[in-house]
Amino acid sequence: MTDDDCARAIRRLYGCAWRQGLLSLLCLALVAGGALLLRRYALLALFGAIVVPGFVTCALLLVAARRLGWTSAMTLLLAATGAGAWAVLPAYQSVLAAWGVQALPDQQVLACVVGVNVAVLGLPLWFARTRAHAQQLADLRNAALAAELKALQAQVEPHFLYNTLANTRYLARHQPPRAVEMLEHLIAYLHSALPDMRSQASTLGREFELAGHYLALMAIRFGERLQYQLDCPPALAAVSMPPLLLMTLVENAVCHGLEPKPGTVRIAVTAVRDGDVLTIVVADDGAGIGETTLGSGVGLRNLRERLQALYGARAGFVLRRGDAGLTEAVLTLPAAAALEVMA
Repeated sequence: MTDDDCARAIRRLYGCAWRQGLLSLLCLALVAGGALLLRRYALLALFGAIVVPGFVTCALLLVAARRLGWTSAMTLLLAATGAGAWAVLPAYQSVLAAWGVQALPDQQVLACVVGVNVAVLGLPLWFARTRAHAQQLADLRNAALAAELKALQAQVEPHFLYNTLANTRYLARHQPPRAVEMLEHLIAYLHSALPDMRSQASTLGREFELAGHYLALMAIRFGERLQYQLDCPPALAAVSMPPLLLMTLVENAVCHGLEPKPGTVRIAVTAVRDGDVLTIVVADDGAGIGETTLGSGVGLRNLRERLQALYGARAGFVLRRGDAGLTEAVLTLPAAAALEVMA
């Protein structure tokens, strides 16, 4: 947690605009005037003994905000509150003596002044520190996930390119038109994929386009063994979503559904929106995944961690066996919140 975080929290908690300050002084004056009219001198003196150290403590924190860390800010708050309580104690006793009112014992006055100011000033600062710490952990987690994603891409992409280029070389010798088709899909795939690897956000339309080029390449590679269908409603094409989430699911379907199973495998990718919930389903009738390894791969684990870091409980992912023996990867995103990723 940086000192800048602490300084911002101090200015936010204890600072105010001049109009707010005047309004606060007016409220204090009304309270003091009411106490005087009602002859509540003991309450008025105690109120003043509490308020004065609080104002002084706020002023000290604001003046020193840029040079304070969280620990030093809390230390200064406690020290200033305690010193202020001792400083106003003689004035509190003198005022009540002049009014002929019996003062509270010193210990009770000190406890009231310190206790109220620590509760009013210290607890918000403590909560701000806790929130800043949680945000720092979230930022570190996002950075770690981004690094892991980059490392995963660095491992997957060369393998994918090697297989594609090897197939292109074979087709160039035996089926030149198919080789040209494969190269065209590869160029289109890279044109879509490379910008997404450097971006924090994408759109549903771009992700479907990327998945389409990838599946077209796989269809050339596997021939009639692969049949696929993509259904992205035009109205949802501009909806924002994190990049490469859909590609993880499509690659998973090819790797665990198509490759291990002989014969024809069908892969269907669909997207629907119900209110503020965007649901993306990648279904295949391939080999599926065994119970012991259902959804435990590196790619899907990374996907779950990215969802947790970006959306918390607002997003979800389920890998399940659906009707007719289909393996379904179901991704749900908060469509309204997803738009914020583009900001």
